[in-house]
Amino acid sequence: MADKTSPASGWPLIKGDFHSGDANSCVAVVTMGSHLDEQGICDAGAALCGSCKTENLGLEKVIANVIANPNIRFVLLCGTEVKGHLSGQTLRALHEGGLEGGKVVGSKGAIPFIENLDDAAVKRFQEQTEVVDIMESEDLGEIKAKISELVGKDPGAFDAAPIVVEVKEEEGGAGEEAGEAVELNGDLALIHARFKTIEKMVTDIGYRDRFAAGVYSGKIEGLMIGLIVSFSILGLLLLG
Repeated sequence: MADKTSPASGWPLIKGDFHSGDANSCVAVVTMGSHLDEQGICDAGAALCGSCKTENLGLEKVIANVIANPNIRFVLLCGTEVKGHLSGQTLRALHEGGLEGGKVVGSKGAIPFIENLDDAAVKRFQEQTEVVDIMESEDLGEIKAKISELVGKDPGAFDAAPIVVEVKEEEGGAGEEAGEAVELNGDLALIHARFKTIEKMVTDIGYRDRFAAGVYSGKIEGLMIGLIVSFSILGLLLLG
């Protein structure tokens, strides 16, 4: 039997729309936009099974629970893709390309911005797991057979301690609330993504403006001090 280790205390740490099974299992199953018999899939040998409807908060919850349990070595993607969000494609892209400026490299989703996972957490997810893709399949027989196949390939626990990540949900923000996604159609999701990009650009411009204002203020202050000193010296010379 492959070597096993203990997951983080209280695992699974992040609550969401999923069921948990054997913490020693090497397989986590993500059903994306589908609601299948998650408990039945866990009973078939999965450590976790549940949907993931968003390409930001939803992915963060999945990854946070996976890296908190070094026994999980395979992430099995199945079920239907989520229109607009493309959470399945984004998860694969994150595993392959990581992040750049907080955005998932190669994602085609509308809002692929990761806020709660740093580069170390993403790197750990990449190193610890292999992503196995049978997307669009909702056949429980096929899913359970793939779980059995992966369990037979179990390499044992990843040789590192669990990583604990806190996933914060923004009040009123788009994402998953009480385990359910706040769904956006493709056009609205694209508009949301563009607003988020613009917001980041405005923030960056604000930082540059404050820096420029500080430099300008420093120049004016230096000029005034120089003039005062010069007039003082001139006055002393005239008095002398």
